[in-house]
Amino acid sequence: MLWNWKILVSHVCCASSFLFWIILGTAVVDVMGSQQGIPLSVVKLWASAFGGEIKSISAKYSGSQLLQKKYKELEKSVRVEEIDGMKVVKNLSKKMEEMFRKKKEAIRRLVEAAEEAHLQHEENPELQYEYFNAVLINEVDEEGNNVELGGEFVLEPNEHFNNLSVNLSLSVVQVPTNMYNKGRDTQRPLSIWEYFSSSFYPSPYVCSQYNQEIHYVEPCLNGTLVRADINNKAHFREHLDKLFAKGIGLLGDALTEAFTILNDFNQTGHGSVCSQAIMLVTDGATQMYDDVFAKFNWPDRKVRIFPYLIGRESAFADNMKWMACANKGYFSQISTLADVQENVMRYLHVMSRPKVIDHEHDTVWTEAYMDSTGSIIKGPSLMTTVAMPVFSTKNETVSVCLCILLGVVGTDIPLQELMKIIPKHLLGIHGYAFAITNNGYILTHPDLRPLYQKGQKRRKPNYSSVDLSEVEWEDKDDFLRNAMVNRKTGTFSMEVKKTVDKGKRLLKMHNDYYYTEVKGTPFSVGVALSRGHGKFFFRGNVSVEAGLHDLEQPDVALADEWTYCNTDEHYEHRSLSQIQAIKLYLTGRKPLIKCDRELIQEVLFDAVVTAPLEAYWTGLALNKSENSDKGVEIAYLGTRTGLSRTNLFVVPEDLSNQDFLTAEDKEGVFNADHFPLWYKRAAEQVPGTFVYSIPFGGNENKSVVLASTAIQLLDDRRSPIVASVGIQMNLDFFQKKFWTASRQCAAMDGKCTISCDNEDIKCYLIDNNGFILVTEDYSQTGEFFGEVEAAVMTKLLLIGSFKRINLYDYQALCKEYAGSSDSGYCLSHVKACVFLTMLVPCDTEYPAFVSERTIKETTGNIDCEGCVRSFVIQQIPSSNLFMVVVDNKCDCSSTLPVSMDPIEIMYILVKLKFQKDRKRPESCHPFHPEENAMECGGAAGLSAPLTAALLPLLATLFTR
Repeated sequence: MLWNWKILVSHVCCASSFLFWIILGTAVVDVMGSQQGIPLSVVKLWASAFGGEIKSISAKYSGSQLLQKKYKELEKSVRVEEIDGMKVVKNLSKKMEEMFRKKKEAIRRLVEAAEEAHLQHEENPELQYEYFNAVLINEVDEEGNNVELGGEFVLEPNEHFNNLSVNLSLSVVQVPTNMYNKGRDTQRPLSIWEYFSSSFYPSPYVCSQYNQEIHYVEPCLNGTLVRADINNKAHFREHLDKLFAKGIGLLGDALTEAFTILNDFNQTGHGSVCSQAIMLVTDGATQMYDDVFAKFNWPDRKVRIFPYLIGRESAFADNMKWMACANKGYFSQISTLADVQENVMRYLHVMSRPKVIDHEHDTVWTEAYMDSTGSIIKGPSLMTTVAMPVFSTKNETVSVCLCILLGVVGTDIPLQELMKIIPKHLLGIHGYAFAITNNGYILTHPDLRPLYQKGQKRRKPNYSSVDLSEVEWEDKDDFLRNAMVNRKTGTFSMEVKKTVDKGKRLLKMHNDYYYTEVKGTPFSVGVALSRGHGKFFFRGNVSVEAGLHDLEQPDVALADEWTYCNTDEHYEHRSLSQIQAIKLYLTGRKPLIKCDRELIQEVLFDAVVTAPLEAYWTGLALNKSENSDKGVEIAYLGTRTGLSRTNLFVVPEDLSNQDFLTAEDKEGVFNADHFPLWYKRAAEQVPGTFVYSIPFGGNENKSVVLASTAIQLLDDRRSPIVASVGIQMNLDFFQKKFWTASRQCAAMDGKCTISCDNEDIKCYLIDNNGFILVTEDYSQTGEFFGEVEAAVMTKLLLIGSFKRINLYDYQALCKEYAGSSDSGYCLSHVKACVFLTMLVPCDTEYPAFVSERTIKETTGNIDCEGCVRSFVIQQIPSSNLFMVVVDNKCDCSSTLPVSMDPIEIMYILVKLKFQKDRKRPESCHPFHPEENAMECGGAAGLSAPLTAALLPLLATLFTR
């Protein structure tokens, strides 16, 4: 996490930094001709020796050459195809459409059943309803007897509900806090169900404070409306706390301003131009303001007025109720906090009257939200909900036009179910599928991060309103976003910068995007394919018998979150592993299992081709005790079909990193939305070379080095990456190989003039992103080189050996000062004070660093306050590593570190005011001529005025 430094400060710093660069550049030119203290030829010898040794070990224990040979042998018998991205996205859209259609039909049947039950029900005042109260089930009194409305309610774990304890035969009732058990409200046939789904297409809103002149809650947004998403509502609520009342409010001016804002905003085309309302919260109105309504709202009365009278004074009730009745609204008088929930929410039923009369069961789909009842292991999971309204269809209800909305029926859809139908094997190593809502918010995307980091399962406050433009931020013109919001079908291309390994490494690629609508829903779906190897797939063929034989070997595993066979559809299949399901499907013993035959055929092919590595690794393990390579701990491989094989060269207890290749290692295994990190990085290396890295994480992770390489089918750019193989080795073992190589020299007498053991020089081994793998100071392992050797890294950036690339994170969290434990004590005892901070959503800019592939070696000098310090950087052959040797005779500590820390960028008000495209709802029911507009409210019980206390709560309820 980061401290809440503001970009305003960073801009000032940038100006100074620019001047500093000019001065530094001049100094470099002056010293370039200085005496070179570190022989380039010696460093090149060390790099060559280490590179040859470590590649030999990596190739030997990974079996890369054997696997490459096996795929080459089958080169002529396989068929390479270019992936048709548009065909893939359309097929995915059809599958999503079918899944959502089934959910929608199930909801419609429930709605029909609920309305029929209500129609047939006749009220019996004498009837006593019996039900289970959700908060009382299985409760007993002091004597051990079940309490009333509790009773014995059997709950059993169920796999279909994340192993939560449920009852599939009985239901419970959650009695709201403002109702009594078995009270009249729980029995009345026309009672309003307390669960109500908020509108999927939220109307923009603005809050204003009126005294002797108009004051806006957010002064920077005068005269406009903003989207009613969670971020904007939270921003306004913060300002509501600053409101205060004084003098007499000019309600006529306030209403005029409100109507003007609505009219002006409707002209922009950004709003829904559907249901419109003005909420008037006040402690009195001396007039009816009919002149304002006549000018702006009559005779159509398209804007409903909802007056809320706060306090005990009833003298103004008639005026305010007239406003509501004359403008198809509803009047409420509120005196206590208990009144707020019940009375404020009545506006929902008024605005739903046209739907009830038209009997239009519009389907509502929500944005992605977090289900807090997720599994214990995986934590909360993302969901979307589909819901429909339930209306009263009784003739007498329609005749008097009470137009009662009974409630809402809904069902949840885990977004994990969507992930299962994505054809990951056709999307390639870097490809992915994603979906958004008609508001542009992400439904699913591999870069969506809804939870706090570092293993915490708490959800971020703004996770459900992350816009597509905030993850595909390279699309500066929002072309992709707007096309998908407007439910178009098409393609789009752009260069992208994707971060991996906890955001610290960068992969640059060119993506082609394909997108289309999901019919019957407000969603659109897209597919991204990376150019080059990501656009090609190959098909091989082996016999079922051979494939099943090699697939069932103990070292084989399939991607846990990929769907080879659907084992969820039928209860008896849920206990099957994917390999078991494939076998039953191919042998015809379970004809009801639905499987992806194409994917299964390819995974059988990979199982056969990779099978020789099992015997190869076993042979190495048997002979390992006879050689010196005892630091190699694991060999592993993965293929384009999600198949993986592993082999341990040590007993599990002796592994330096216990989490590698387990479910705990999220980036190191095949997931529903990404290939393993080691596979992705190897695919971007030059063919035949290895990529080395130290995993980021705890101290345990720093004790190993991972090495992996990609296996290509062909030798040209059209070749798909068919697999990746690698090893995990102990860090001490790896570092010893480096120090041994750095002691070599070409002197005939064996007396070396320079060695990494000398105190005059410092030797480092860094990777292509600037992270240290080997250094004399073990504590610096895994650190960024620019933090340790700032002067050298600055020079490497200046001469182009490394490049700095600025990235953006619109889902970041920043630390914000939240006061102190005792502010009074802190004023006089600053040193002993505990300052409190909190994490808040923010936007940040941060750097990533990558080496320039064309520069293999560089020498240079640095002027550190008159002392010239030389260095040599030399690439390690067949790797992503560089040896850096720096002389140790100058103190360059005054150079500012090259930091990777993010900086907060402040433009929240720009985001608030800027209106992005949204797709309006296809149906609109703003008003109906048959409405009973005279059913427009009454007063609640009275007590002392509560205007200041109730206003923030009222605003919260308005914007739910």
